[in-house]
Amino acid sequence: MSLLRLELKDPPYDYEGAMQLAGRRGGNALFVPSSPLFYRDRTRIADAALKNRLPTIFAHREHVEAGGFIGYGPNMSDMYRRAAVYVDRILKGAKPADLPVEQPTKFELVINLKTAKALGLTIPQTLLQWADQVIE
Repeated sequence: MSLLRLELKDPPYDYEGAMQLAGRRGGNALFVPSSPLFYRDRTRIADAALKNRLPTIFAHREHVEAGGFIGYGPNMSDMYRRAAVYVDRILKGAKPADLPVEQPTKFELVINLKTAKALGLTIPQTLLQWADQVIE
């Protein structure tokens, strides 16, 4: 496996062109890292990936709900609940600098079977069983 790095320059970002370039350079899958920009543009990215037949893995379920192929990453709802505990502690007088830094503890795997079918991919039953959510 080799890594192909794609750059996006100057808004509006040309996701379609980047994925076409990936295909011309031999790319056969795409990993989209977590970022506010990619979260905002999740539907555009998922649409461009599907159009260019690139199976894509994302960090958040919302990308998969927008048409992406697979999402694996921290459960954001759980992270927001943990943040509320910190707010509660601070409002009760705790010093923020005294609170421990936490890492996510709940992760989720979400698979979009509709996208898999459109890409001509078959998902092994064992992977489907591990999924926290399967979108059909």
